[in-house]
Amino acid sequence: MSTKLQRVVVSTAAMLVAASGLAACGANDAQSGGDGQTIALLLPESSTTRYEAFDRPLFEAKVAELCDDCDVIYFNADQDESKQTQQVDSALSQDADVIVLDPVNGAGAGGMVRTAQDAGAEVIAYDRFIEGADYYLSFDNETVGRMQGEALIEATGDTGGILMLNGAPSDPNAAQFKAGAHEAIDASGLEVLAEYDNPDWSPANAQQWTSDQLARFDAGEIAGVYAANDGQAGGVIAALTGAGVDASALPPITGQDAELAAIQRIVAGEQAMTIYKPIAVEAEKAAEVAVALVRGEDVGDTEDYEGVASFIFDPIVVTSDNVADTVVADEFYTVEDICTADYADACAAAGLS
Repeated sequence: MSTKLQRVVVSTAAMLVAASGLAACGANDAQSGGDGQTIALLLPESSTTRYEAFDRPLFEAKVAELCDDCDVIYFNADQDESKQTQQVDSALSQDADVIVLDPVNGAGAGGMVRTAQDAGAEVIAYDRFIEGADYYLSFDNETVGRMQGEALIEATGDTGGILMLNGAPSDPNAAQFKAGAHEAIDASGLEVLAEYDNPDWSPANAQQWTSDQLARFDAGEIAGVYAANDGQAGGVIAALTGAGVDASALPPITGQDAELAAIQRIVAGEQAMTIYKPIAVEAEKAAEVAVALVRGEDVGDTEDYEGVASFIFDPIVVTSDNVADTVVADEFYTVEDICTADYADACAAAGLS
């Protein structure tokens, strides 16, 4: 990135308090009520657990806290770009004043932004960059990839061959993760044996591709795996264990999103790390900006990112050493969430029980 990005540092523990009682605060999908200001939240898919479990309820709860007469209408595109275009049209037909849009395809979302702006709505690009949006909120994505790459270098001892599974080519974040990862890995002693840009971030694709590589390379030749997110990490692990690699002998595997299953795998020693992006920071800031816009108020200080006024947040590496100090301390998950019966012994060994 050529521009200096503002870092917004906020304690997430306090921000998650607003998430209690979410069922009472949440809006029905694609429905609005009352005569107040209308905010539309459009998320790209539901296979990644963060969107339905965290982004949506945290956003809705914060809007409800800040604005009694604001209605939130919600849509999920299920990874269908055409469906998301129709959802933008539906939001505008329901008089949305602000559209918070996490696009299926960031590069192709410009038309949706122009349609919304021509209708008088302001657009917040959420988590994925969209050229021409009024505002943009996300984490420092190249830093995410670089952190993943650096963690893999350390875990492998900076030697051996690795597999690389990147995200969807249609996702602008994926290109940034990939660039950051290559920045670290290309300067290291690791050799990239094979690399794959995974359409739709599919865990099933990740599993199949990894299985295909095991027909080319002996499992013992694979010193580590760069998986751009936790879903793909799960697919990699399924492929390796399905090929006879014992769970205790898995190579270091990266991840991202701090999914519960990934945290459990990290505690159990099956996954080396994940990237924790305190979603409450991002979701609640998006809600604050949206409410400010519908009220005609100042959104606060921003930084330029590729011509769009932006808020950029810092990611955090999670390993077995700091689960308690990160996702547990922030109340992202409780010890009870993580330490189910299958992980009781691993949690005890990690000091989590």
